[in-house]
Amino acid sequence: MTDKQPPVYEPKNSRNRPNVARAQAVGSGNVSDTPSRRSIIPSQHEDAPPSYTPRSRAGAGGDNAVSSARKPKTSRTSASHASSTPRSTNSSVRVSAASTEDQAQNPSSTGTHRKRARRLGKIFISLIVIILIATLAWFVYLFMYGSSKLEHVEALSGRANTPGETYLIVGSDKREDGVLEDGEEGQRSDTIMLLQLPDTGHAALISLPRDSLVDIPGYGPSKINAAYSYGGAPLLVETVEDLTGLTVDHYVEVSMGGVQNLVNAVGGVNLCYDADVSDAYSGMEWTAGCHDVNGDQALSFSRMRYSDPRGDIGRGERQRQVVSKVIDKAASPDTLVRPWRQRALVAAAAENLTTDSDTSLFGLVQAGLGLRSAMSEGGLMGAPPISNISYWYAGQSYVQLDPNTIDAFWQKMTYGELTNEDLNQILG
Repeated sequence: MTDKQPPVYEPKNSRNRPNVARAQAVGSGNVSDTPSRRSIIPSQHEDAPPSYTPRSRAGAGGDNAVSSARKPKTSRTSASHASSTPRSTNSSVRVSAASTEDQAQNPSSTGTHRKRARRLGKIFISLIVIILIATLAWFVYLFMYGSSKLEHVEALSGRANTPGETYLIVGSDKREDGVLEDGEEGQRSDTIMLLQLPDTGHAALISLPRDSLVDIPGYGPSKINAAYSYGGAPLLVETVEDLTGLTVDHYVEVSMGGVQNLVNAVGGVNLCYDADVSDAYSGMEWTAGCHDVNGDQALSFSRMRYSDPRGDIGRGERQRQVVSKVIDKAASPDTLVRPWRQRALVAAAAENLTTDSDTSLFGLVQAGLGLRSAMSEGGLMGAPPISNISYWYAGQSYVQLDPNTIDAFWQKMTYGELTNEDLNQILG
């Protein structure tokens, strides 16, 4: 019996398996000693779809081109191919790949910077708003705090208005025990100043000597400070209006003890006087020159007149100097950046000042600005023309205002026409 062998089937159009030894690296004309397995194209069915063969970048053809298309970039043959690729083409591919990778890792970098800038801008604006609100709240608090302590008095006469704004500023020499500096009981106005803020022209601060001879309504000729003793603020206002022709719009009174508190509240002031003084009445002990002083020393500086050859005229100058220095210190950056000093100043002002019923703490601020204007360059400070600083009448010594020029002086003051030549004229 003959053994039957199975038939042998041979595929049609079979191809010879490629020789591994003849495989070449992509882009190289030499035979590679270690060819890649993927560089060898295995035998396929004749019915298999034809594979796409990309054109070789290195210009190689035939089996080498097919082998190059199938090799991955990470193979050693790829490295060999890259070394043979022109530099410009390879660089452009690398830059494009890097740019694509950066955009993938950091999308919209410009947009990120813009968002960050907007965020910082919002934070900055928020901080500014918070600071403004806090500052506004602080000043509202100071206003309410000061207003609650401020005292008022019915002082204005209700006369028809005259041009500009007129402030009557009075310093009372009444002490805490109700005894005056000359040992008498009662109250007198130690300081009388008129602040005129005209509609046009320069602000003027004029000191009226306390011993000025005037006609007091209902009492006749007397020293002007007696009007305050006779009838308080209302009679003093009426007397000043009769004397000057100006209608008083605001009345501000400070006790002499208030001067101490105000000076201490601003941290002391620097005052100047060019003579040595040892005055028992006022307590002023002074060496000629300028000195930093506290509230007690500033008060003695303001009160002294017996050791001054010019009496009330010299005292008025020193009083204006104290007022000027307090206002300068109150408006200085040193005070504006110290909230506790601002509070102390408001408390000292409110607790020691008395105003007419229509003047609020805001009105005091306006008065302070007016005083600063009068005391600055271009402002006017001084006394009205005087014919005699020791005028005897009815057995007493008075200051006599010059009857020939005083009416014209008040007229100029009303309309802002005063000049430095009109001030401090002592004719007798």
